[in-house]
Amino acid sequence: MSAGQPGGGSIVRRMLLGAQLRRLRESRGISREDAGYSIRASESKISRMELGRVSFKERDVADLLTLYGVTEEPERQALLGLVREANAAGWWHGYGEVMPTWFQTYVGLEESAALIRTFEVQFVHGLLQTEEYIRSVIRLGHPEGAEAWVERRVGLRLERQKLLVSERAPHFVAVMDEGALRRPFGGPALMREQVRHILETAEAPNVDVRILPFATGGHPAGGGAFTLLSFPESDLPDLVYLEQLTGALYIDKHDEVVEYTKAMDALDRMALDPADSLDWLHAFQREL
Repeated sequence: MSAGQPGGGSIVRRMLLGAQLRRLRESRGISREDAGYSIRASESKISRMELGRVSFKERDVADLLTLYGVTEEPERQALLGLVREANAAGWWHGYGEVMPTWFQTYVGLEESAALIRTFEVQFVHGLLQTEEYIRSVIRLGHPEGAEAWVERRVGLRLERQKLLVSERAPHFVAVMDEGALRRPFGGPALMREQVRHILETAEAPNVDVRILPFATGGHPAGGGAFTLLSFPESDLPDLVYLEQLTGALYIDKHDEVVEYTKAMDALDRMALDPADSLDWLHAFQREL
């Protein structure tokens, strides 16, 4: 299912709507507390709404628009239409039984990004994994998982990968530490197929694979893997995604995002360029 289908950008629409409501409130000099009172809610709920971290009720948004002096029907209907779009379920909700809520947020953001820049240390990135590699990684983390559950997780990741060939495919830049490829999953035959798949995927004009060899030495991303997401909407800031064992962090504070951007820029400079990276992958494939 492509990013352009209903629900594909619902999380981003929620963020956009929240940002517009915040600007309207601030332009009228209305406090969050007063805005919350008008819809029978708390100040903290208004804050979460403005950050796009909760779903919206159309009645609440209509009441807030009245409070903020938005009376022209075309503007009201445009914003209320955004509420309906923001509440649309994304395709990934069909995998809710095998997908933690914190990761649903990431998939929604990934679906709407124009540029995805990622640094991987331990694994081949999920958007580049073969079906057997996916299965091996999931089994490693969940050795007691039921077969049906594992297969649903495999299906979820394969569905995510359709993003790279969708009509709104982002520019995807994957910098992978050499260790992410030298760490075997499932044996040499599986890894040969995995490298072949990376080489094939990297032929797409929107996919840029970069290898950071051991010979490079240290690098500025000592904290580990991370992903930078950039969106086509000018109202949305870049975000950093940090995945952990039982959750994730979403960083949007400007100063912190800048530091991660600097680290990613440095990794780009230190990694092999795209052509040399493909040569490295071909040589590694022969080793296997």
